[in-house]
Amino acid sequence: NFSQVTEFILLGLSDTRELQVLFFTFFFLAYAMVLLGNLLVIVTVRTDPKLSSPMYLLLCNLSFIDICCTSVISPRMLVDLLSQRKAIAFEDCIAQLFFLHFVGASEMFLLTVMAYDRYTAICKPLHYTAIMSRQVCWVLVSACWAGGFLHSIVQTLLTVQLPFCGPNTIDNYFCDVPPVIRLACTDIYVTEWLMASNSGLISLVCFLVLVTSYMFILVTIRVRFTEGHWKVLSTCASHVMVVTLFFVPCIFIYLRPFSTFPSDKHICVIYTVFSPVMNPLIYTLRNSEVKASMWKLWKRCRV
Repeated sequence: NFSQVTEFILLGLSDTRELQVLFFTFFFLAYAMVLLGNLLVIVTVRTDPKLSSPMYLLLCNLSFIDICCTSVISPRMLVDLLSQRKAIAFEDCIAQLFFLHFVGASEMFLLTVMAYDRYTAICKPLHYTAIMSRQVCWVLVSACWAGGFLHSIVQTLLTVQLPFCGPNTIDNYFCDVPPVIRLACTDIYVTEWLMASNSGLISLVCFLVLVTSYMFILVTIRVRFTEGHWKVLSTCASHVMVVTLFFVPCIFIYLRPFSTFPSDKHICVIYTVFSPVMNPLIYTLRNSEVKASMWKLWKRCRV
C-alpha cells in the first residue's frame, strides 16, 4: 500500500448547522427504530416455537443483517453531525467500506432467498417442506454470508491497492467505493469497471431474480385465485415496494463508471436508512402470526 493519506474528511449531508441538527434528530430516531424493531423481531422469533418455519428463520437473519448494516454507518454519522471536523482514519474508512459491502451484499442474497422461499410456498405448496427444509435453509443462509464476504473482500482489495496521495475530501457521510476511489492518484478506469461489474451486476441480477419470482407468484395467484389470495397479493406488493427501495438506488449507484458521475449521497440515504426502517414494518406488521407472537411476548413481559 503506497498510500500517503492517513485520514479522510467526510463532507456529510450538509454544512448548515440547523440542517445538521435536524438530520441528527431524524437519523437518531431512525436508528433507534431499526434497533428496537429488529431486536423485537429476533426476540419474538427466537422465543416462540410456532415461528420455526424457514420463513421466520430467514426473517430473523434479515433483522440481524439490518442491525449490522445500520450500525456500520449510523453511529459514526450521528457523531459527525455534531462535530465540526468530520475526519476518519484511513484504516477506519477501509474497515467501514468492507463491513458495509459485507452485510449489504449478504442482505441482497438473503432477500433473493426469501423471495425464492415465498415462491416455493405459494407455487409449490405440496413440496415446500421437502424443498425448503431447515437444513437447506441454513445452507442458503450460510451461502448468503459467504457470498457477501467474497464480494466485500474483492471490493476492499481493489481499493487498498490504489495509491492515495492527494485530495482526501469525501463528498459523502460514509466511506464507500465510488467516492473513495475517485481520490486515487492514478488512472482508475479498469478498477472502477471491475468494481461496477462486481457490485452493480450483483444488485441487478438479484433484483431481476426477485422480480421474476414475484411475477411467478402473481401468475400462480391469477390462475387459481381464491379469496384468501388477496392477502398474498397485498403482501407481495409490499415486499416488492421495500426491495425496490433497496435495490434500485444500489443499481443506480454501482452499475456505472464512478469517476464520470457526481456523488449521489442523498440517494444513499434510501438504502442505508429508509430500507432498514421499512423492513421490520413490512415483513412483520403485515404478518398475523408474528403480531400474535409479539402480543403474547408483551403479555408475558408485563406479568
